Amino acid sequence: MDEQALLGLNPSADLDFRQRALAYFEQLKVSPDAWQVCAEALAQRIYSDDHIKFFCFQVLEHQIKYKYPQLTGVQHQLIRETLIAWLQAQMVNSQPEKTFIRNKAAQVFALLFVAEYLTKWPKFFFDILSVVGLNPRGVDLYLRILMAVDAELVDRDVVHTSEEARRNTLLKDTMREQCIPSLVESWYQILQTYQYTNSELTCQCLEVVGAYVSWIELSLIANDRFINMLLGHMSVEVLREEACDCLYEIVNKGMDPIDKTKLVETLCQVLQSAGLFSIDQEEDVDFLARFSKLVNGMGQALMASWTKLMKSEDMKNAQDTLQAIEAKVALMLQLLIHEDDDISSNIIGFCYEYLHILKQLPMLSEQQKANVETIMLAVMKKLTYDEEYNFENEGEDEAMFVEYRKQLKLLLDRLAQVSPELLLVSVCRIFNTTLQNWQAKPFMEVEVAIRLLYMLAEALPVSHGAHFSGDTKANALQDMMRTLVTSGISAYQHTSVTLEFFETVVRYEKFFTIEPQHIPNVLMAFLDHRGLRHTNPKVRSRVAYLFSRFVKSLNKQMNPFIEDVLNRIQDLLELFPPENGYQALLSSDDQLFIYETAGVLIVNSDYSAERKQALMRNLLTPLMEKFKVLLEKLLMAQDEDRQMALADCLNHAVGFASRTSKAFSNKQTVKQCGCSEVYLDCLQTFLPALSCPLQKEVLRSGVRTFLHRMIICLEEEVLPFIPSASENMLKDCEAKDLQEFIPLINQITAKFKTQVSPFLQQMFMPLLRAIFEVLHRPAEENDQSAALEKQMLRRSYFAFLQTVTGSGMSEVIANQGAENVEHVLFTIIQGAVDNPDPIAQKTCFIILSKLVELWGGKDGPVGFADFVYKHIVPACFLAPLKQTFDLADAQTVLALSECAVTLKTIHLKRGPECVHYLQQEYLPSLQVSPEIIQEFCQALQQPDAKVFKNYLKVFFQRAKP
Repeated sequence: MDEQALLGLNPSADLDFRQRALAYFEQLKVSPDAWQVCAEALAQRIYSDDHIKFFCFQVLEHQIKYKYPQLTGVQHQLIRETLIAWLQAQMVNSQPEKTFIRNKAAQVFALLFVAEYLTKWPKFFFDILSVVGLNPRGVDLYLRILMAVDAELVDRDVVHTSEEARRNTLLKDTMREQCIPSLVESWYQILQTYQYTNSELTCQCLEVVGAYVSWIELSLIANDRFINMLLGHMSVEVLREEACDCLYEIVNKGMDPIDKTKLVETLCQVLQSAGLFSIDQEEDVDFLARFSKLVNGMGQALMASWTKLMKSEDMKNAQDTLQAIEAKVALMLQLLIHEDDDISSNIIGFCYEYLHILKQLPMLSEQQKANVETIMLAVMKKLTYDEEYNFENEGEDEAMFVEYRKQLKLLLDRLAQVSPELLLVSVCRIFNTTLQNWQAKPFMEVEVAIRLLYMLAEALPVSHGAHFSGDTKANALQDMMRTLVTSGISAYQHTSVTLEFFETVVRYEKFFTIEPQHIPNVLMAFLDHRGLRHTNPKVRSRVAYLFSRFVKSLNKQMNPFIEDVLNRIQDLLELFPPENGYQALLSSDDQLFIYETAGVLIVNSDYSAERKQALMRNLLTPLMEKFKVLLEKLLMAQDEDRQMALADCLNHAVGFASRTSKAFSNKQTVKQCGCSEVYLDCLQTFLPALSCPLQKEVLRSGVRTFLHRMIICLEEEVLPFIPSASENMLKDCEAKDLQEFIPLINQITAKFKTQVSPFLQQMFMPLLRAIFEVLHRPAEENDQSAALEKQMLRRSYFAFLQTVTGSGMSEVIANQGAENVEHVLFTIIQGAVDNPDPIAQKTCFIILSKLVELWGGKDGPVGFADFVYKHIVPACFLAPLKQTFDLADAQTVLALSECAVTLKTIHLKRGPECVHYLQQEYLPSLQVSPEIIQEFCQALQQPDAKVFKNYLKVFFQRAKP
């Protein structure tokens, strides 16, 4: 072994040594027999350094995983002997190996098991057992090997090929026949030997039993001797968590519903008599979390049995099972209400499904009604934040509580299905009690009271948010909303309460159509220190979004307040250039919502077009003025950081103007509102940024987005600006620039069609030249991102051609001169055949179909019919015959479908001549038999296109080796 290279295995070695060790590892992996040095080092214990031992196992692992079939029988034998020799050495070593080495060794054993058990080493487990006996070090390794084998065979997180899945099934079947009973016996012996003397080994063994029980014969484990032993472990502190998990796996195993009910009931009786159901006396929360999971598993198992028995109409046993479920509800409720959220969270599944059963029963007993109420109160209590929750700096604990709250919300929704009246009454009671005296209540109680009102919106569904029409439920909700907006609660000094107030107001916006007198007060809350000017940036940010939703939803009811609101938000619309160092109240992302809100207020108002134009000009002129000044500053800026800051600020200005245009609609167009002129002024102000040589990517991106918006809003008024904008955007551009520019041209083409034909004809070849220039640039062979960018650009190029041909403007291509037209056509053929990208191939076939449809008839361009037979027809066969054309892939099947459409279109335009060409010339040249040629042409001539599509897939499946 290269001793110098081995020094680099130590994590504290310097970089040169580490790189040398890596290179050495690669060298050993490719060498046909260098691994044998590693095998010898392990078998003869040449090295004491842990990192070198680990390295040797890694080399062996690589051999077994990737080179095994190339090794000789003698070499296979050497690997087996090496591993057994290493295992024997572990029995006598003065010190056990480090855990990471034992785990790696177990993985290597498991890989060898997968490779050899069915053929060369059927006594794999017996050989290991004969070496390890009941030696504690040996037992530790044996159990680790079993876990590694289980991971190879049944780990759900590992994606297996169908071949590997078949192999794994065969391995498990063979193990069940040949060795599982012996393995189970060995586990029993280990448990019996070590249960009171070595808790670590006992826990490891229980983990093995839990893992294997899911796929071995259950009766081997679910019998008196095993269950009694496991139940004994439930009262041993160091074993009971693993014993709990093991029992959970047993209960989880699929089996006959009546047997399952009996098994669960037996377990419950013993657990109860052992005092484990007395939750309040138990202080160990880690154990209780596992126990809660076990009770959850038992409850869900019983409910699955009940469902099966009901389906098979076995009413007697179903009733017995339901009684068994009911008997566990008191325990379930104790766990649900436990102050530790992990314990509570683990039982939610049982609780949820229990409510699902109650929902199916024709009538509820008094006890069941009481259970529903207890669950409801538990959920309401558990939704409450605790004192430790850190709102300023939310970490992992806070994220877990948020997830837990989502689970509780599902329970609340299910409760609403079982007893909506009870839920409403309970929420009303809590809400009214809390809000009557909110000043004296802690924030947690106030927040949860409002939260419950918010949650009712989804729990008690109505169509189109009409929560306030009609019945007692509507009255109760209306009363609570009135209390919410008149109680002064919006002034509560805690961010969680503030946010919940605004979320709820927006959720129930329909309330304000019934009682509009409350709008001014709520608007003030949004606009002052309670909302957009709150001291907390998180609150300001969320309120900016909620405010825009609130204003949009109220629509015409905002009319009386428009000017006032616009004046009050004036300072929030300021564009802050980087140099003034002022800390703005809102981020630029939040300001987008304020600009959109201002736009909505103006556009939806009842003002005349002149007034709307004046207001819109007031809104956008400051942006335009700042933009001009900042652009001049950018052109003079030397420092790159300052350039970036200025470019970002310019981009924000364009983004804000873009966002105001979202207020317009088909009913309220820019023209009808008299605002065209303002937006045309914006265009004239922003477009010069396209010729700025600095920070091109940022500036172009912003202006491009604005152009997209203006094409929709200004329609043909935007057209005079497009040619010069396009010219600037095509100057020295990268793949990404082009990729983002092409959708703009596609949008213009699809929208204006023949109106833009002269412009398209003029810029068609400059655009293509820019695309080809970028595609032909040399790139590093393994530069993944450059390859991906080129692939995306290629797709964009074909999408552009598809838009041009699909918009009925094939003359744009036809008028480019014969040489250019030919070049373009060949790029489409190449895209269909040579590029292994099914998305681009699909687009290419769509273009070819369209061109054949437009030019493929008798009066088509000179020479095109020739091109069809020489290039398009062959492309329809060569592409699917490529090895890279994977007919099992969904995208590729779509490409094949378009290929079929192309062939059908050729047949449609050329008629019998096409069939004759296929029969007499093309298909014979591919060595296709006369019978298959006949069959192919018949399928092609079928009037139903679907028949041919299906046939074509079968045709190529047969043709490919």
